[in-house]
Amino acid sequence: MEVSNALKRKRYNDDNYMEAEVDLSLLEAVEKSQNTVELLDLRTLKKLVLSFERRLKENIEARLKYPDQPERFADSEVELHEELEKLKILAGAPELYPELVNLNAIPSILNLLSHDNTDIAIDVVHLLEDLTDEDVLEDNDEPARILLDSLIENNVLELLVQNLQRLSDKDPDEMSAIYNTLASIENMIEVKPTVAELVCERTKLLRWLLGKIKVREFDSNKQYASEILAILLQNSTANQKRLGQMNGVDVVLQAVAMYKSKDPKTSDEEEMLENLFDCLCCLLMPLENKERFVKAEGVELMIIIMKQKKSAYASAIRALDFSMTKYPPACERFVDVLGLKTAFAAFMGKIPISKKNKKERYQEELEERLVSLIASLFGGILRGSRRERLLSKFVENECEKIDRLMELYIRYSDRVTAETQRLEQLELDDLEMDEEEKYNRKLESGLYTLQLIAVILGHLWCSEHPQMRARIELLLKQQKLTKNDIKNILQEYHDNIGDLDGAEEKEQAQTRIQKIISSF
Repeated sequence: MEVSNALKRKRYNDDNYMEAEVDLSLLEAVEKSQNTVELLDLRTLKKLVLSFERRLKENIEARLKYPDQPERFADSEVELHEELEKLKILAGAPELYPELVNLNAIPSILNLLSHDNTDIAIDVVHLLEDLTDEDVLEDNDEPARILLDSLIENNVLELLVQNLQRLSDKDPDEMSAIYNTLASIENMIEVKPTVAELVCERTKLLRWLLGKIKVREFDSNKQYASEILAILLQNSTANQKRLGQMNGVDVVLQAVAMYKSKDPKTSDEEEMLENLFDCLCCLLMPLENKERFVKAEGVELMIIIMKQKKSAYASAIRALDFSMTKYPPACERFVDVLGLKTAFAAFMGKIPISKKNKKERYQEELEERLVSLIASLFGGILRGSRRERLLSKFVENECEKIDRLMELYIRYSDRVTAETQRLEQLELDDLEMDEEEKYNRKLESGLYTLQLIAVILGHLWCSEHPQMRARIELLLKQQKLTKNDIKNILQEYHDNIGDLDGAEEKEQAQTRIQKIISSF
């Protein structure tokens, strides 16, 4: 291991390395000696830790004795590097992690993240990534938890992020260490999800990640930064609010704006763009961030991206859907900047064609987002000229959008009916399932979208527009359906509205749906 690292470092420092003659028999001998590893047990672990602590002590003493003479402590640093490399073998025996903690080696290892020699700190980063690797920790829950608790107690998060701030993408070794730092943090979140909030509370990681996604040039670390940012935001309202306060909405918008009129060049870059939109959608959960999005002209940017018909087309629709859910100012802005034309073109199936969006699931997701977006518009714009403009879309071209709405209604209704029958059959086969689980299964099969379609039809009916009412009745009759079928779907929706946003919000939402039901 040590030799391979020495070779790697030489490769970066010696332009003539590839031309140098290498004694292959010597390399084979070295590899064989590396493969004859001692059986890893408690005795071996103690020997490894003792040897590491001895080399660490020698290095500290040499640096204190000869602070201005690097050549006098260089050898002790090479030896310390070799000891850190040897400790990587512990990743092969995670069951010994509790003993590693008991030997009090963790503080000594972590303190080296602040070592004056960046190469030593990088060694520790690689060691931590190996020890916390997902494959290593799998099926070793208790040892993983003990190791992680000790790492956190000894400030691993603070030390990793402090070290991260001194690393540069221009140096290949440091670039690799940046990647491994992010990997270690991801591994720790995997074992202990609360780390996602801890690392943002205790360190400047969010600010570092924002700085990384701001950079125009694409590289693997920018991609990974976008992925880690999405992980930190996805289940944490606290992190979503924290990033919003750091001008995060604006920064993420600037990052996606780079792709408003161009497509990513590689699949990795495409994945990064999807990560950035995941970040944006998570950010748009708290109300205050929706406000920041509207102020930063995010609505306008998403419409531009849709009009350009590049690969971010569907992601822009998703972001608009998040921004307008339960937030009337975003709905109003959308209408004011002429978003209706663009959205309804997509609703009618006029979407850009590419390999990706030829897939059936892609088109279904797009349909579901657009239905949700239109339902949000009706919920957010209740009166005035904007409401009239929204309703008029369903009259133009001989009510073609009502036809489309009913086409989707039938398709999703059939799907939910099939799922309901399947669940009934499972019950007959003695597979127990409570009402909540059955309802959730139906939601997954398309019931939620069907409910939103029924809500939109209800808003159209409530407008009392004779042409729209006549069209709805005609289409229902053609499908051998009645208004009661829509009322039944709305009633089920009404009865299952949750109180996630508070009892008062639940009551108001139920009142709105009851009003629509009554109008039928």
